[in-house]
Amino acid sequence: MTRKVVLTIAPTGGMATKAQSPHLPVTPREIADDVARCWEAGASVVAVHARRADGLATCDPAVYSEINTLIRERTDIVLNNSTGGGIHGDLPVRLDDDLWELDWNERIKGIEGVGCEMATLDSHTITASFEGREHLVTTTPRRSRWFAEAMAERGIKPEWEVFDLGHILSDFTTLTAEGLDTAPYYCNIVLGGHRAFQGGLPYTPKILQLLVEHLPEGTVWGVSGIGPTQLPATTHGLLLGGHVRVGLEDNLYYSHGRLATNLELVERAVRIITELGHELATPSEARGMLGLRQLDAVPVSTPRRRSASLHVSAGTPG
Repeated sequence: MTRKVVLTIAPTGGMATKAQSPHLPVTPREIADDVARCWEAGASVVAVHARRADGLATCDPAVYSEINTLIRERTDIVLNNSTGGGIHGDLPVRLDDDLWELDWNERIKGIEGVGCEMATLDSHTITASFEGREHLVTTTPRRSRWFAEAMAERGIKPEWEVFDLGHILSDFTTLTAEGLDTAPYYCNIVLGGHRAFQGGLPYTPKILQLLVEHLPEGTVWGVSGIGPTQLPATTHGLLLGGHVRVGLEDNLYYSHGRLATNLELVERAVRIITELGHELATPSEARGMLGLRQLDAVPVSTPRRRSASLHVSAGTPG
């Protein structure tokens, strides 16, 4: 059955650097340019991570505001700001020789960016291991509640980001049942990051099916696949009735040994979505599906957004 699919582009993230891929956008202008290209190709939501002038991670509201403003001047894409930040830059605080923590007081600044419509809410505590360092990402039950309340006060929709079944059944289910978010809830299921995120799960068809079956009633959900799991996990998510996220935040490669661009990853996702008989949701349609307020005015300074029914160039096969 034909349905509308929300396609999210995650262009930057908080881990990779230009040294790992020259295609990674890090300055506000680079991010906005990349997002505009992906919007033209069919993306309707952008997962925004901010970077400092040196290319390292930050949740500085001024940087988020600059990025969001540049994107909004050219597109009507849904703006979803990160509260995870990243493993470098302003975020890590050293606890001892072997253990670091991502600074909570820095992370919470992610909801202060001008124009923010959605924001990530990782309502659990995990350990992220990168470059020989362990980083605590500490979101206790009290912090989860504070985040949900703060987003509600600001009219920001949480993106409940989950890595395993416990993340679904604990604070996500508890806080939504208490009314700290209103249906439709939006959940981003992240799979394939188990080597870097303690408690994360690999992608298998049975694991994804299990997680989907335990989502709270009224949940709209999508799949993010880390690294080589991006293609199979997101395609399987489509078959189960979910939505799709792609981008260099999750996966730097188009195929084995060949670096990708964000546009290539979006174009491939568009081909899969349409070949399966579905249609791309416009940003306006995505807002309706996610329970977001529509924009008061749609930007007119860019070429008309490509229709979902039009052919998207194939790029390099892979």
